Amino acid sequence: MNSLHTKDYIVFFFYFILVASYGLYIYYKKKKKSVSASHDYFLAEGSLTWWAIGASLIASNISAEQFIGMSGNGFKMGLAISTYEWMAAATLIIVAVFFIPVYLKNKIYTMPQFLSQRYNSTVAMIMAVFWLLLYVVVNLTSILYLGALAISSVSGLNLTLCMYCLAIFAIFITLGGMKVIGYTDVIQVFFLILGGLVTTYLALNMVAEHYGTSGVVNGFNLITQKADDHFHMVFSQSNDNFPSLPGLTVLIGGMWIVNLNYWGCNQYITQRALGADLKTARSGLLFAAFLKLLMPVIVVLPGIAAYVLHKEGNFQTEMLQNGELNPDRAYPVLLNLLPEGLKGLSFAALTAAVVASLAGKANSIATIFTLDIYKKNINVNADENKMVWIGRISVILAMLVAVIIAPLLGIDKKGGFEFIQEYTGFVSPGIFAMFILGFFWKKTSSNAAMFATVGGFVLSVIFKFLPQFVNLSWLKPFGFATLVQQKDGSMIYEIPFLDRMGFVFIISVLSMILISLLDAKRGIPSKGLEVDKSMFKTNTGFAIGAMLIIGILVALYTIYW
Repeated sequence: MNSLHTKDYIVFFFYFILVASYGLYIYYKKKKKSVSASHDYFLAEGSLTWWAIGASLIASNISAEQFIGMSGNGFKMGLAISTYEWMAAATLIIVAVFFIPVYLKNKIYTMPQFLSQRYNSTVAMIMAVFWLLLYVVVNLTSILYLGALAISSVSGLNLTLCMYCLAIFAIFITLGGMKVIGYTDVIQVFFLILGGLVTTYLALNMVAEHYGTSGVVNGFNLITQKADDHFHMVFSQSNDNFPSLPGLTVLIGGMWIVNLNYWGCNQYITQRALGADLKTARSGLLFAAFLKLLMPVIVVLPGIAAYVLHKEGNFQTEMLQNGELNPDRAYPVLLNLLPEGLKGLSFAALTAAVVASLAGKANSIATIFTLDIYKKNINVNADENKMVWIGRISVILAMLVAVIIAPLLGIDKKGGFEFIQEYTGFVSPGIFAMFILGFFWKKTSSNAAMFATVGGFVLSVIFKFLPQFVNLSWLKPFGFATLVQQKDGSMIYEIPFLDRMGFVFIISVLSMILISLLDAKRGIPSKGLEVDKSMFKTNTGFAIGAMLIIGILVALYTIYW
């Protein structure tokens, strides 16, 4: 039944009071004098511990699209979708070793600031406006709408009411600044993981009981036997899910671009570490990497368990939407089977994931608008207090815009994960090329960066629509094209999304190198960052932790290849 009971409301109320009280405590009792009030508000300068940074990274990353979308993908394609989580763990180590030292050494606090400092103000302003539009129109709206949809499906509450409540809750946390967000995220992650594990326990135990036994271990062993095809990490070309996860591309291709761009060149994510010292930032990223290893247990295994039960004749009606099987129904169906109290806990976990993501995204919007647009172009003489208030106003306005336009975008029809990827994937390769060459090749010119910004987008659009005009069957033997059914029933060879990103990235890099060399010949100067080898040395504890994560990943991919 899609409703909450008294015990569920008590559990949820406890969660709400705990988060709100702790947020107020952090805001009033942990205030300290800062060199910059704005940096303290936007970045929590020097006040976040490694565990707060790590927890905040995960809380900001995990939202409704993971709980609902990844469980749905687990139902459809199995454990392979975990590559987004497990490859992220490896990516976080790379970001900690090579990216964060560059940012901190050069006192970079926002991504537009990096572009301005490394290239020029034109590139920085174009990307600042783009990021604001992307964060508000795509990311904030999709998190808000999908979160409200998921919560509504579990609780039976009105969708619009859920949207407004989530927005208000997130604003309440965000107005306290990054310090409050960071520390309240620790509680959010606790509820997120605990509630997620409860759902996984229920799902696996249901499988075990269906086959006359009990316990999560027996349940897990049974789903590996009954759904053996759902426990392969690398798909062959014959697999129906190959276009989504094209073979080895998840290990040596486009998946790296997705992850490195998201975790290393994204204000929304890197902001958590930019206010800390290098050791603390690295420890926080390492902690987040360990938590990433755990995420598939919470968001993927329930979907596979639901698949096994559905195959055995369960949830035949519940899994339908408009008369068709909808894999995204898997997680809400399982939640609705939880007993009173535990359902409230999982409901709190889902809410925590959504609110934390909304708060983090809203703070990033406020940071970019205030520091990179308002301060530099609208009111150059704005004092610290003024900037903080402008940041708070921009949070409220961004959330208001998201609430208004979210129902109009058709996010639920497209699918949340697909919705986000479709719009961010057009620019990710160019942005990552611009950042990676900007980091490590001092000759990279501003003209080359401008090409990556505009040319990368144009190339992505060309590769997207190329199959409509050109027969790409010749790419199939190389694994770079697969037959995909169109809306009109016809079959066309398309380049998988991750492969398209790889192609655009390579072309962008080569073009940037050529443009930079030509600019150097013409005497156009470039502005390299301060980078030296000593920046990339790590302490023994970090090295041991990183090797442990890599070892676990190698073992997982070996077992479930």
